Amino acid sequence: MIQFLLNNQLVTEKELDPNLTVLTYLRSRLRRSGTKEGCASGDCGACSVTLGKAVKGKMQYETVNSCLTLVSTLQGKQLITVEDLKQGDRLHPAQQAMVDCHGSQCGFCTPGFVMSLFSLQKNSESWDRHQAETALAGNLCRCTGYRPIMDAAVQLCSQPCRDQFMQTEANVVQRLEGLNTPEMLELKGEGRRCFLPKTPEQLAQIYLEYPDASLVAGGTDLSLQITQQYKKLPVLIALEQVEALKVCSESETHYELGAGASLHHITDFLAERIPGVSEMLQRFASLQIRLQGTLGGNIANASPIGDASPMLLALNASLILQQGEKNAAWPSTRFLPVIGKRSCSKGNLSAPLRCLK
Repeated sequence: MIQFLLNNQLVTEKELDPNLTVLTYLRSRLRRSGTKEGCASGDCGACSVTLGKAVKGKMQYETVNSCLTLVSTLQGKQLITVEDLKQGDRLHPAQQAMVDCHGSQCGFCTPGFVMSLFSLQKNSESWDRHQAETALAGNLCRCTGYRPIMDAAVQLCSQPCRDQFMQTEANVVQRLEGLNTPEMLELKGEGRRCFLPKTPEQLAQIYLEYPDASLVAGGTDLSLQITQQYKKLPVLIALEQVEALKVCSESETHYELGAGASLHHITDFLAERIPGVSEMLQRFASLQIRLQGTLGGNIANASPIGDASPMLLALNASLILQQGEKNAAWPSTRFLPVIGKRSCSKGNLSAPLRCLK
């Protein structure tokens, strides 16, 4: 069972195929056709939706590709689609800016752009053009051109926006916090299962019980087996709820990067610590992908074109691993690259680095 907010409506799904993507769930199950399928591989952004989560008593919004996001990711979050933005007979400012600036032509990609603009405005107390370009880089337009869309971003972010989401934020935070339970959840349907552990200990235990299960973190690679190769994954273990895997920390001798930390979070963490790594990660796909994709997943999928492995080799990084209760003396993150910092010179990926052994 999973529970989440569809805008302001509590949704409880007791039986649902865990191989289902959020895009298919929206269009086929909920009949919300505003979210479009363009490429089904996370390239075009037409399927972009916003996921809201409560962080330290505030709402944090992230734009994600719903074509790659499995339904288990919705647990404990707020799902916002383009249908939720309009208030009464008035368009949301993100929608109105696209109208005013003539940012839409055929309209197929427009909902995705609108959701990226919505998240940009929500997360930007102050903004600049680079920020807007980064937020929209994962959205492709085939007919309008990007100048009027950038004009819409300028119009939207240059003025205060007190919308319905700001007015209901405190209530939404409270409701989402109420969905945060310590128990490991399980979603099942169509003969397939997905476990959602909350702690490294729960993860270790369930993985020992199901050693052939597919681990899904951001799902930006794994989901392609479902959407492109039409595979059915019988048992999944979703890592999204294991907050300990997302921790990035610093000591006197090294940096520790949680295997479940998103590439976007790691980019921010290393921006002033190892700028060269941060700059490299900013070229990694789009913001939608970086918000979901994880460093651990990029390593573990063993792709010959994995972007992170050469970088970590250059940094002489080490891995901390755990199997069940083995290596239990290691930090609670349990699986993480460790990058030595004592000899690290800013912006130089090839500098010799001392690592934790």
